Amino acid sequence: MIRVSDIRFDPAAELAAFQTAASDAGAVVSFTGRVRDDGATEALILSHYAGFTEAQIETFVAEARKRWGLQACTILHRVGEMVVGEPIVFVATASAHRRDAFEACDFLMDKLKSEAPFWKQENKAGKRVWIEPREQDKVGLKRWDDARS
Repeated sequence: MIRVSDIRFDPAAELAAFQTAASDAGAVVSFTGRVRDDGATEALILSHYAGFTEAQIETFVAEARKRWGLQACTILHRVGEMVVGEPIVFVATASAHRRDAFEACDFLMDKLKSEAPFWKQENKAGKRVWIEPREQDKVGLKRWDDARS
């Protein structure tokens, strides 16, 4: 399941539902990303192109399924304005084996962070500042290409 929405979600409830749905899997791994409290950020604002973003995320999931034999996968991603501490993204993967579930979850987060078509701004001291991809995110993504070679 892929859902991009401006509605806040409860990561614990999402994980419980995922575990119930993937009860036959030997391993379930999840990741929740939240708006960081860096002392200056008041809010994070994410925009996307509806339909296109979900289709792009689906290609990431298809690749993860192929590479790691996932039995189930859920990705929830917020858009709109979020305040410090609110969940931004939830990724859950299920497979027969733990290593596959971990690797797939990590891969999906790297893809979401670096290649998903989201536009990000931070509200700091009442001013909106665009967030550009960080070099470490690009390096994190590149390792998946290197692993395939």
